[in-house]
Amino acid sequence: MDKFVLRLDKAIDTINDADYVLIGAGAGFSAAAGIEYSGKRFEDNFADFIEKYGVTDMYSATFYPYKTQEAKWAHWTRHVYVNRYSVGKTKLYQQLLGLMKDKGYFVLTTNVDHQFWINGFEDERIFATQGDYGLMQCETACHNKLYSNRELVFEAIENTHDCMIPSDLVPICPVCGGNMEINVRKDNYFVEDEKWREMHDNYSKFLERIGTDDRLVLLELGVGFNTPIIIRYPFEQMTHDNPNVNLIRLNRSYAQAIPENKDKTISFDEEISEIFDYWTKRM
Repeated sequence: MDKFVLRLDKAIDTINDADYVLIGAGAGFSAAAGIEYSGKRFEDNFADFIEKYGVTDMYSATFYPYKTQEAKWAHWTRHVYVNRYSVGKTKLYQQLLGLMKDKGYFVLTTNVDHQFWINGFEDERIFATQGDYGLMQCETACHNKLYSNRELVFEAIENTHDCMIPSDLVPICPVCGGNMEINVRKDNYFVEDEKWREMHDNYSKFLERIGTDDRLVLLELGVGFNTPIIIRYPFEQMTHDNPNVNLIRLNRSYAQAIPENKDKTISFDEEISEIFDYWTKRM
């Protein structure tokens, strides 16, 4: 039996034996689920933007300095449609949900694509710290309220021409009359509304329920170093500080454990889909 299978078996046995599982999901997990921001998927959906602006992938395109609100929202509505509204359920997220059956689990995620909700994870078990592609806010956070963008996105998709949307579709803040933004954390104006605070409280309550003798697995999925202070570093700290905590890390590029946690970390740099296929068969 090769070392990969031994690690796979050790990891799934550790998950099965756990009293609680805290899932930490980053961009790499959604990419492994098929929500990729580059390559053919990007080229198929953004050919006109590639030609007009020379953008090279969906992520960097969100930072392009579009000169007008009509151009900015032509990009953002396309981006949101492709990554939030047109995806639906995905196999990998469904497999993860199956692994959590009858488990005391919680999800901490930096992903903004709503995949945990779309795939049926319980609302009170999710904390999406960085926002949601399906929501808008005032650009300067003049008030603490978020708005659905679904109607705007679908109308804009039908009315985008030359990488622009009509001026009458550009969203305006209903309070100050200023510009709007997608509710994604990128500056100090990110709105943390009542729902965000509720998710934060649910996460805190989950951690408080875990006793000193309870076995906790930290299942870290596709978390790199873009915002490591949210998931990666806290997971390493929890693993180090608590004898009954084990870390299972899946990451194609950054799977290594820190030296202090080497004996309490099971690392995988193999394909996430292959790992989940194996674990699903073991359930």
